[in-house]
Amino acid sequence: MLKSQQFCTFLLDSIFFGVEVERVQEVIRYQHTTRVPLAPPVVHGLINLRGQIVPVIALRRCLELNELSQKSFSKQLSFNVVVKNDDEVISLLVDDVGEVLEVSEDCFESPPKTLKGRARELIRGAYKLENQLLLILDIDKITDILDLKPQMNADERR
Repeated sequence: MLKSQQFCTFLLDSIFFGVEVERVQEVIRYQHTTRVPLAPPVVHGLINLRGQIVPVIALRRCLELNELSQKSFSKQLSFNVVVKNDDEVISLLVDDVGEVLEVSEDCFESPPKTLKGRARELIRGAYKLENQLLLILDIDKITDILDLKPQMNADERR
């Protein structure tokens, strides 16, 4: 019997992405963010999610995709895909959300050779679907690159 996996899907710059459904806490419409002075450019800001302060990652910047103009950004309905990574919760700012797809493991391939730069590091692989590729994001690497994981103290390193 072939194994399958479920992914929460979304669009970013007309590219189809997915995250393992078990990593997704929730999907919400765009929330007003509070800017964070001196934060890395990929940190869009912070949102208050029912009392929990959650960093919002500008996934377009993270993957080095074209930025939307302020005018386009304000007209477009963006979404926050809130994902869990260990004890950390982050929100990924995406253009549009899709559906939950179940795909067979035999369709999985390594990241396409056409991916360059940071995107190559952050894409775990791709699933060949009937009419498109589903690129799978590596949430662990996104939080590692952004240095959002809590730092270990000297006692924990021993």
